[in-house]
Amino acid sequence: MSESVLYVVATPIGNLADISERAISVLRSVDLIAAEDTRHTRQLLMHFTINKPLFSVHDHNEEQRVSRVLDELSQGRSIALVSDAGTPLISDPGFVVVRAVRQAGFSVIPVPGACALVTALSAAGIPTDRFCFEGFLPAKSSGRKKQLQKLAEETRTMVFYESPHRVLESLKDIAEVFGEGRELTLARELTKTFETFLSGSLAEVIEQVEADSNQRKGEFVLVVAGADESSDDDEGSVAAGRVLEVLLEELPVKQAAALTAKITGQKKNSLYQQALSMQKN
Repeated sequence: MSESVLYVVATPIGNLADISERAISVLRSVDLIAAEDTRHTRQLLMHFTINKPLFSVHDHNEEQRVSRVLDELSQGRSIALVSDAGTPLISDPGFVVVRAVRQAGFSVIPVPGACALVTALSAAGIPTDRFCFEGFLPAKSSGRKKQLQKLAEETRTMVFYESPHRVLESLKDIAEVFGEGRELTLARELTKTFETFLSGSLAEVIEQVEADSNQRKGEFVLVVAGADESSDDDEGSVAAGRVLEVLLEELPVKQAAALTAKITGQKKNSLYQQALSMQKN
């Protein structure tokens, strides 16, 4: 085992059998383990009969832990950085430490393994050739909608993490901004006993989640199809034009365009211009 190295070690997201032989070897060989939650990691280590000194590195103390990590490395010790589950730094602590270690000239070696976003993408049945990871959306609905508005015209597949007490509200906000017809796969409790995939339009998935309280329990990954790159053309544009025409009979231009965008998934800016033209005519 190399000295003065920080190993970034991925651990299972649920099924303990998913840990790699290399990860086990590294955890057994390092001098210290920096863990997001030492109690959680100690349970994992006990399962694999690994006994190593632990210290915490989490969201609330990461800045303060940098000095200890650098001090240990400067004394020739090796450290494994782990999060509670999956790959460290991916919606988990570790960025501040990794950046500081690299800037100090020490080696950072990744030990790859489980990652919830990649696991969900691989089985979602939604295009994976281009995607973006957005982590957790803001906790409040107003913040979520503001962030989602920025992504409304994103053509890549989008991946979000979500917690059980917000998943239904987040799905509804996504449907309001992206349109209820947008395709989605909701992945729940990945690699665990109650692993579930719900796929379909946002409206269909929301209906299933509302009908079954079990679908609001656990840890979630939301895989959302990107906006149609040809959404302003052909049949979609014609259908949006009809909706816009009807709404303009009852609503101001801006409201009609915004509501049509939500219903059809078309681009709001182009619908607004189309509405202005309709109004003039």
